[in-house]
Amino acid sequence: MDADSIYKSVVEKDEKYVMQTYGRKPLLFVKGEGTNLIDVYGKRYIDCVSGIAVNATGYSNQRLVKAIQTQAENLIHVSNYYYNIPQANLAEKIIQITGMSRVFFCNSGAEANDGALKLAKIHTKKDNFISTLHAFHGRTIGSLGTTANQKYRDPFVPMVKPATFVDYGNAGAIEKAIDKTIAAVILEPVQGEGGVHVPKNEYFKEVREICDKKGILMIIDEVQTGFGRTGKWFCKDHYGVQPDILTMSKAIAGGIPMGAFAAREGLSFGKGEHGTTFGGGPLASAAALAVIETIEEEKLLDNAAKMGDYFMKKLAGMKRKDVVAIRGKGLIIGVEFNHECAYLMDEALKMGVLVNVISGNVLRLIPPLNITKEDIDRVVEVIDSIQKPVQ
Repeated sequence: MDADSIYKSVVEKDEKYVMQTYGRKPLLFVKGEGTNLIDVYGKRYIDCVSGIAVNATGYSNQRLVKAIQTQAENLIHVSNYYYNIPQANLAEKIIQITGMSRVFFCNSGAEANDGALKLAKIHTKKDNFISTLHAFHGRTIGSLGTTANQKYRDPFVPMVKPATFVDYGNAGAIEKAIDKTIAAVILEPVQGEGGVHVPKNEYFKEVREICDKKGILMIIDEVQTGFGRTGKWFCKDHYGVQPDILTMSKAIAGGIPMGAFAAREGLSFGKGEHGTTFGGGPLASAAALAVIETIEEEKLLDNAAKMGDYFMKKLAGMKRKDVVAIRGKGLIIGVEFNHECAYLMDEALKMGVLVNVISGNVLRLIPPLNITKEDIDRVVEVIDSIQKPVQ
């Protein structure tokens, strides 16, 4: 089949057999190399979406590919009734890079946040949570309760029990919202889906002090910011705080579905209080170990920090006059416009650049951590060249 026939066949099957929950772009990717995705026609695209912050080590990374191949040849899955070597080694590594005490492996960020909320509830014997406006913590019935966007949450109330939502970046608002029913506060160190909002440096230390004073738990959601995205293993490290529970997913296993949450000493589930069929399986665990090794060996933490600074400086030098703000940390960057900017996604992909728009008027840039200055120069050139459509 030629490229046109393949593309048409895939679209027809998708529209006929797949629940239409995604607003797909007219692209069919068949391969990835480095920071590029390649479509069915052979056209290359610089990827500033990275599977939504998943492909941190880029595409076709040989350490990751070989780790997956080797593990697949030996053991893909085994029940958590038994031990497996990659899971034990990964658990040790996660504890080393997080500074936490114990970890539970699952399959996604939403599951990680669900597990964290469940752990907080069983530990405190309290039912309610504090979250923040514009927060996104997942779409499962449990995590939806702490997700601020009403379009995601409200259709499922009363099954979903909404949290108390307060302004992000305002520690005093959290303190005022705490009562005897609150088990924990859950926060993103950078609000990803909500518009790439970055709090002042003191915010997390202030929240940590409030939680300790009031006797509630602090959950930090690093599903999007973990594993080098901000130039450190976890964004919490920029703020010098340790949560009671830390959640993670997305980049953890390089595209193999995986999530996890880690807890401090003295905070853990007992036997039978939580479980999963696939969490921490040998294949995903081997992939995650390879991702961590790649980040270490290729010095991707340093690259994320340096390229993030370079990216924001280049964006600040654009000629366009409709930019309200440029904000971010490392390689999670938001460019806020004074108008709706979804058109930027469509026009940029025509020029071989993949970007993502969130909150209507914020361009989110979350490329692989191995992005180069040359890639960034091209991305900024494309963004700067796109004109707002005439209404």
